[in-house]
Amino acid sequence: MDLKGKTALVTGGERGIGRGIVEELLDRGMRVCIAGLDTPSSAQTQDDLNAGERLVFKETDVRDEAAVAHAVRSTVQAFGSLDALVANAGIAEAHCGPVESLSLEEWNTVLSTNLTGPFLCAKHALPELRAGSGGSIVLIASTRALQSEPDTAAYSASKGGMVALAHSLAVSCGPEVRVNAVSPGWIHTADSTELRKEDHQQHPAGRVGMPRDIASMTAFLLSGEAGFITGQNLVVDGGMTRRMRYHQ
Repeated sequence: MDLKGKTALVTGGERGIGRGIVEELLDRGMRVCIAGLDTPSSAQTQDDLNAGERLVFKETDVRDEAAVAHAVRSTVQAFGSLDALVANAGIAEAHCGPVESLSLEEWNTVLSTNLTGPFLCAKHALPELRAGSGGSIVLIASTRALQSEPDTAAYSASKGGMVALAHSLAVSCGPEVRVNAVSPGWIHTADSTELRKEDHQQHPAGRVGMPRDIASMTAFLLSGEAGFITGQNLVVDGGMTRRMRYHQ
């Protein structure tokens, strides 16, 4: 895919799915700026990937518009251009308790991180993406935008909003910039608990997902090979959302 030499800004790229995406893009020859929180995992990721000048890190709270704008400017200053945005940063914990006891503060925290954050990233990245030969945005949503477990109101609402934001941006920003969402299902990361045989068996694909599954889809959507794909939500879940389950 035609990604070599291009530049991507990846939010939340220091761990989990985000780290997998960063690694994939670097493997495909891209230059990457990770916009994330300054934690031990961010330093470890930079050391592990060992990409030299093709990888930079900017401490960024995606809820802070000034910080997001600075991350975009820093990416362009470091690499000269911006070709792709991957809005991955978010609060990953889906369960927040019953709606009756869900505080407005907790609701706002999830929505401001998971939904307002991607909006701010797109807002400030778009002028730079348009300045080039055309760019691409991928929002990392979730299958919880399509289905829910009990007590996940804030998280599910935020991810549903991301899917809607993707098709709204695609219509508003085309044809110069394509925008899509990727909705991961169950993805096993380094921070996850150990998997059981039955965890794999309940997936029609025969296994739980890995970060590379989301990373490869993201790379494809960023590439010119996906030039006729925009405004879509690509579900990558091993078939789980297509499986009818009436009992455990």
